[in-house]
Amino acid sequence: MKKFLAGLVVGALIAFHLGINFGRHKPLLSNPYEQDVVERVKQDAGQAVETTREAIHEATQPARNEVEKKLSK
Repeated sequence: MKKFLAGLVVGALIAFHLGINFGRHKPLLSNPYEQDVVERVKQDAGQAVETTREAIHEATQPARNEVEKKLSK
């Protein structure tokens, strides 16, 4: 029974790996996580930087307006 359960777990892990590659139309024995994770992290980091930049711009807008008013006098 222990051998059966161990074989079932190992078989499920292998089938999961092969199934991801099959669904993405990639070679079955390639790494299904390598490129997608790197691209996703780069995309998320770019979005985070842009969101942060916009938040800082909005937060400092009132102070910049006051400085511009003082300089224009």
